[in-house]
Amino acid sequence: MRKVNLFYIVSILVLSSAFFLRIYNLSSIPPSLNWDEVSIGYNAYSILNTSKDEWGSTVPLSFRDYGDYKLPGYVYLDVPFIAVFGLNEWSVRLPSALLGVGFVILISLILKELTNIHVRSWAIFLTAISPWAIILSRIALEANLALFLTTLGFYLFLLCIKKKSFLIFSAISFGLTIFSYNSSRVVTPLLIIALGFFFWKEIKPFKKIVFTSLFIFLIFFTVALPKALLQDSSARYRWTAILDEGAINRVNELRGSSALPPPLAVVTYNKVTYVVPEILKNYISHFDPRFLFLNGGSNYQFSVPGSGMFYPILAPFLIYGLWIIFRERQKWQIFMIFWLLISIIPAAITRDSPHALRSLMMIVPVIVISAIGLDSFVELFGKRRMFIKLPLIFVLLINLYFFWISYSGEYIKSYSWSWQYGYKEAVDYIKENGGEYDKIFFTKKYGEPHEFLLFYMKYDPQKYRNDPNLVRYFRSDWYWVDGFDKYIFMNDWEVKENVKCQMSNVKCLLVTSPGNYPEGSTLLKTIYFLDGKEAFNIVEI
Repeated sequence: MRKVNLFYIVSILVLSSAFFLRIYNLSSIPPSLNWDEVSIGYNAYSILNTSKDEWGSTVPLSFRDYGDYKLPGYVYLDVPFIAVFGLNEWSVRLPSALLGVGFVILISLILKELTNIHVRSWAIFLTAISPWAIILSRIALEANLALFLTTLGFYLFLLCIKKKSFLIFSAISFGLTIFSYNSSRVVTPLLIIALGFFFWKEIKPFKKIVFTSLFIFLIFFTVALPKALLQDSSARYRWTAILDEGAINRVNELRGSSALPPPLAVVTYNKVTYVVPEILKNYISHFDPRFLFLNGGSNYQFSVPGSGMFYPILAPFLIYGLWIIFRERQKWQIFMIFWLLISIIPAAITRDSPHALRSLMMIVPVIVISAIGLDSFVELFGKRRMFIKLPLIFVLLINLYFFWISYSGEYIKSYSWSWQYGYKEAVDYIKENGGEYDKIFFTKKYGEPHEFLLFYMKYDPQKYRNDPNLVRYFRSDWYWVDGFDKYIFMNDWEVKENVKCQMSNVKCLLVTSPGNYPEGSTLLKTIYFLDGKEAFNIVEI
């Protein structure tokens, strides 16, 4: 009884810490919303007010946005938060933060069904303080919703072994992942197959429920499949595929410069011989200690430079946990290995590996395996285990401290540019002074200024869609917006030559990159990145 009570006290402390690490200063850490976050927020706002997205589609199953066709899960989840808190950074990111706290709870509940209280304690502690889990819980991300739903689906599956009706809810949760994140369209079906393989003995007695649940999941998958092949995943895959136009050109160059006879050159240099090694290289890169424990990924929004996805101290315990699993060979432990292997596939078949977002599902098995390693190591010391456990906890907390200091301090200062910082400040200036101007020009240098204007001005979605001055078109696998209302958006290199007020009685404002404005303009305001470098100049033409 004492151990159980102590566990619940520790759990409350850990969950409180997890809540703080995900909620504290959420609007400004990271330093600003990126273009995906403002798109999610504005489309949720549009759904709330008009039941249509910014393109006029009624309650869509995918959101066209910039041509990336975002899946609908997070957008619809965000609607009630915007209804309560308004359209702002807090309401857009809060669902992800709460999902992050819920993920910690789910890890605890899953391990309650599978293992002892000590492994469970280590796992929830690691989940609460893991840099990977913290960072991605503080961003409005489809992937974070998919991670929560996948973990929930697994937990409900475990419950069905005791009460079979939970299998229906597990199927629904897994089905919802298909409409949450593109990587889940690969990972979830494979996880379901693995669950069936490892736990068939447990679910075999209620075959009717099993097949009903499978049918429910297939309904989700079937509804999503046409869009996945023709629109949603295919649009995203065109930008992230290994075999892009550059790769094909490289294959042709190698083939053309080869000294081999033409038939052998074709066999040696082709799409298959190019893609397979690239996939293997990408796959293996996710086990690279530099990614997991030292430097993180290459995308500055999903990891902190110089900081791994997990703390370095966990590396030996992850290895030791793997050894324990292969020694004990419990069914659920082997399933975790399969989960780990499956979760990397979406990242392996795309570019920019190792990728912290596309491989997010591996966080579950890595944490669980590390917890097994920590518990097994501590137990080696018998009655003296507290003398080992407390220093380990202390070192992990020290790691957390230095990570948080870096993440909430130097990171947001040095990398605010990667978060498109400055748009909000520019729009605030326009809201205060824009009424004095007939035309407002805006550079496209930092990407999608129209979406930031729509978001921060809380622009009426119906008015936007019906605006006679709205200019948008499709080119190069992207939807571009060149103007709406009195706002005109221009490529940065065109600003000096093409920004003109053609009539003397017309007043024009220009929001541009530093120093990029016509001679004779009057500089009104400079907006700076948090590192002190100039982001925008606001000038009167």
